[in-house]
Amino acid sequence: MKLPTPLAVDFARSACPVAVALDTLGDKWSLVLLRDMFAGKRRFSEFLASPEGIKRNILTERLQRLERAGLIRRVRYQERPQRFDYRLTRAGANLLPVLQAIVRWAQDNVPGVWTPPDEFFAWRPDRFVKGEDRADVPAPRRRAPLRKTRARTR
Repeated sequence: MKLPTPLAVDFARSACPVAVALDTLGDKWSLVLLRDMFAGKRRFSEFLASPEGIKRNILTERLQRLERAGLIRRVRYQERPQRFDYRLTRAGANLLPVLQAIVRWAQDNVPGVWTPPDEFFAWRPDRFVKGEDRADVPAPRRRAPLRKTRARTR
């Protein structure tokens, strides 16, 4: 049995969850590449063809960064020359609700953005995690909902 691998995290600024998430995903391209993976893109050439126009060297660096962070993994599909597919790990797939929330926010607050197909909002992370990727990172823990408390007055 393969033990879960923790994400490769660099606490460059702090261990604050927001800072760590931004250090991992807060560049111009990472979430766009993850979006493309949720849309079914797997190969380098497919990412290059996205309408945002990522440059080849930037794409290479971002894919390596996402792999080091444990969000995607490379799978060789050709020996000579070596070519790879990129697939989401459980940790990468668990970002789906984050992307769905960003899309909802943009639709509600930014005029003129395009609307994804209705099925996009029905998708769940497990749809994108295959076989060996299911063991990469433990499933997210369910957290108890926050309860309202009354503020104490002095």
